[in-house]
Amino acid sequence: QVQLVESGGGLVQAGGSLRLSCADSGRTFSYYSMGWFRQAPGQEREFVSAISLSGDRTYYADSVKGRFTVSRDNSKNTVYLQMNSLKPEDTAVYYCAARRGMSFYSDYIRYSYWGPGTRVTVSS
Repeated sequence: QVQLVESGGGLVQAGGSLRLSCADSGRTFSYYSMGWFRQAPGQEREFVSAISLSGDRTYYADSVKGRFTVSRDNSKNTVYLQMNSLKPEDTAVYYCAARRGMSFYSDYIRYSYWGPGTRVTVSS
């Protein structure tokens, strides 16, 4: 069973940085590809980034490429999202999600487990 909890959100000025964490309390974290998504008020859930089982492959939305970095530490059952050069348009609730198996996708419907989310607010 996968149980995800995000942390690290908060209020930051434009140009600043935040590091989000997503911890899994289960014992099978390394079996799951992980994704990060975000949802701004009144908008649909949007893909941000994904990472493979071992962390050797990553995937980013064009809107965050070059500014965000996803990583994972399977020994700690945790996936991270380092967010640099934040912009007001990055303001959203950020969710991590897990999908069992090697493949990872940008389509949120392919992920089975979700955390409750952590709010990120970027002020201009």
